[in-house]
Amino acid sequence: MIRNLFNSFFSGHERTIRAKKNIIGSFLLKGISIIISLLLVPLTIDYLNPTKYGIWLTLSSVIGWFVFFDIGLGNGLRNKFAIAKAEGNDLLAKVFVSTTYAIITLIAVGLFVVFFIVNQFLDWGLILNTSNEVREIEQLVFIVFSVFCFQFIIKLINVVFIADQRPVISSLINTLGSLFSLIVVFILTKTTHGSLLYLGASFSLINLIIPFLASIWAFNGRYKSYSPSFKNIDFSKAKELLNLGVRFFITQVAAIIVAATDNIIISQLIGNEDVAVYNVSYKYFGVMNMVFTIITAPYWSAYTEAYTKNDMEWVKQATLKIIKLWFIVIIGIIIMLLFSNNAYQLWIGDRLAIPFNLSIVMALWVIVSTSTMIFANFLAGVNKIQLSLYHAIFVSIINIPLSIYFAKNLAMGSTGVILATLIGIIPRAIFQPIQYWKIVNGKAKGIWNK
Repeated sequence: MIRNLFNSFFSGHERTIRAKKNIIGSFLLKGISIIISLLLVPLTIDYLNPTKYGIWLTLSSVIGWFVFFDIGLGNGLRNKFAIAKAEGNDLLAKVFVSTTYAIITLIAVGLFVVFFIVNQFLDWGLILNTSNEVREIEQLVFIVFSVFCFQFIIKLINVVFIADQRPVISSLINTLGSLFSLIVVFILTKTTHGSLLYLGASFSLINLIIPFLASIWAFNGRYKSYSPSFKNIDFSKAKELLNLGVRFFITQVAAIIVAATDNIIISQLIGNEDVAVYNVSYKYFGVMNMVFTIITAPYWSAYTEAYTKNDMEWVKQATLKIIKLWFIVIIGIIIMLLFSNNAYQLWIGDRLAIPFNLSIVMALWVIVSTSTMIFANFLAGVNKIQLSLYHAIFVSIINIPLSIYFAKNLAMGSTGVILATLIGIIPRAIFQPIQYWKIVNGKAKGIWNK
């Protein structure tokens, strides 16, 4: 019986089977990563101390923003590689890989040069709000940013894996990075005493070495025919990569503006305790966002391949299955809402009081947010994101004033902030299914087909 269920689950179109394998693998790796994180955080805090750990988190987040200097080239490569491979044009795929590596290398060199010059005038003690061990922090910043510039290039291998509908390999790289980080911190606790420099340098090097080894393994094995080479660099292809990539870039930045400003608005208008209240509810219901992201993410490049081969029947069947899964997610969210107070009590005890109206609006936001994922991966995979781009810009403009109006003028507090985000995402939940229907039925014209 178990064998029959197993065979039934892994039956169907090759593209579907591949997606299922990636989903299961990603769930397993995500579970391992969560366990590692639960062990790593307290171990790291004990090794450093809460203040030093806070400095490390702040520094990591500041440097993390520089990831966006790829101006969307990663997503541009993702789609162009998938299209070229679906068309059987391995040479073109190799050209796109080589050109992207070349452009990203130039950007990384430029970032390092600018950083090297500007860093001499920066007071990192002031930036990180600390007066202790400033010299160590300055050394750490230089090492971490220098390694980051190399990571910026090396981590492109993850894009190749994802474009080839193997995101589970990318997840494995990230999980291995977390695992080795845990091992290194454990070793540091036995051999050194609270060194921020040792910890930061170790973490940075681990997250460089693992994707570097993965690149060597991939480009000398399965992906040898796509390995980057100087002779295949074609900067005339940069326009194709950038035209697509910049749209993804703007959309991502707009989304981050919305997410990043929520905490700031709550902190300024209500207080830091309400930031904690908001984030507890956000993380609780965000579990369903994470689950649905794992389910839908492998379909992006699968949609690209199917669309390139004009396999609309598979697209429709795959989307229908995802919609059915979404209804299961809704049931899960409703159950989470009904038992939210019990869950909060079990999780954080009496440390914070989470208003039930905040939980209601947060649950509604997750329901609408996950609904957009159903069609967002298809639209991104087939390069039809112009409407989504306009919407992202619109939301990034209205979110702050709307959040302030609800939170302050209507005295809704943190509930008003997530309500503003919910209202902002509703138009997307309406136009994306319409655009999807028009495209798969060959009726998309004008803005619907861009």
